[in-house]
Amino acid sequence: MTAPDQPEDSTPDTKFAHVSLGYYPTIVALFTATLLISNICATKGVAFFSGTEFALGPLQILPVITDGGFFLFPLAYVLGDVLSEVYGFKATRRAIYIGFGALILAAACFWVTVQLPSAQFYDNQDSLETVVGVIPRLLVAGLAAYLVGQLLNSLVLVMMKKRMQEKHLWARLIGSTVVGEFADTLIFCSIAAGVIGIDTWTDFVNYVLVGFLWKTLVEVLVMPVTYRVIAHVKKNEPTYT
Repeated sequence: MTAPDQPEDSTPDTKFAHVSLGYYPTIVALFTATLLISNICATKGVAFFSGTEFALGPLQILPVITDGGFFLFPLAYVLGDVLSEVYGFKATRRAIYIGFGALILAAACFWVTVQLPSAQFYDNQDSLETVVGVIPRLLVAGLAAYLVGQLLNSLVLVMMKKRMQEKHLWARLIGSTVVGEFADTLIFCSIAAGVIGIDTWTDFVNYVLVGFLWKTLVEVLVMPVTYRVIAHVKKNEPTYT
């Protein structure tokens, strides 16, 4: 049993900080906001290099098809990495559950808002439904993918840290990202394929691989920033000794 003055996941050899002090509430708030904003941005389909076609077997390289949340959603995994590395799995799991609850609350509020009778002067009902309308299958796909992907990301990182201690942070960040992002992408596509127009195995494989590779690449590119944030939080958390 953990002593009262020790963080939840701490052991004599593995260090984590208390969640009640320092940066934890701020990071959780930013983590939750990132999830909410990226899910709204994701309602827009985006195509890069739409005039060019290039493929390697079943993998379509160009054009790059994604959604409007592509630049923001990976930040949720970066923040998840910071939480896991500094505060441990139990504290990160709590943040993930908070984000999960916020997503459900947002979906419920959006659904109620769409169902409310429109005033005579309001002409944007169709646009509102397009942006925030709730499609049950997509909602289930997004929630399941987020929950499993984030929990696996955190669990893998913490398990690796307990073996490596403070060494080889890059390995923990990449290893947890590969597992978490692949699970996230695979689960979402498996549930939502029919709704988003994926009806062949070629399209399914392409969507999963491109989505997974893109999200992983983004996290690798921002790894220097993740390193700096983790170092700053560790240095300034009074309970991370």
